Amino acid sequence: MLLADDHAVIAEGLQALLKDSFEVVGVVHDGRTLLDRAEVLRPDVIVTDISMPSMNGLEAVRQLRSRRPDAKVIVLTMHRDTHLAAEAFRAGVSGYLLKVSPAEELIDAIREVAQGRSYVTTLLAKDLITLLIQAGGAACDEGAPLTPRQREVLQLVAEGRTMKEVASILNISPRTAESHKYEIMQALGVKTTAELVQYAMRLKLVGE
Repeated sequence: MLLADDHAVIAEGLQALLKDSFEVVGVVHDGRTLLDRAEVLRPDVIVTDISMPSMNGLEAVRQLRSRRPDAKVIVLTMHRDTHLAAEAFRAGVSGYLLKVSPAEELIDAIREVAQGRSYVTTLLAKDLITLLIQAGGAACDEGAPLTPRQREVLQLVAEGRTMKEVASILNISPRTAESHKYEIMQALGVKTTAELVQYAMRLKLVGE
């Protein structure tokens, strides 16, 4: 198992909780490192938060699909949001739990997902099923207008990074980073960085 959470106390607590039942091969604190370690360590199951710096958990899952399509991912988050849960499953996760869920439920979810099944916390299951029925089986993808690279740039800008920092993190030129930011603003119909930050907050790319 690989654990990903930007709060060290939570990550260490999860590791202590799970080490007697599963082999924990690593703990990381952001989505970009999660991608790198998942390729090297090749865990059977990944437990990840959503709101993390540099790259959020859902974007990491989206990119992981093309690199490790066999990887099974469980989201463990504070966000009690059925639309976000639906989007997580669209991104490719196999399970969705809340940080207020009982510890025993997380262990059960890991075992279910490891066997190829899906799991939704009982705290959200009914509301999520209702949402999917009302949506005809598909959730609204608010982030659909943006490419994977644009979503990365959006998160970094919303975190307060300069274009030079964005360029360095993504290994692109500052001019290319600026171009991505301009295209994002055009796609979303916004005129200021503050509006970009607000949009990123709605998508839970950064904390409120």
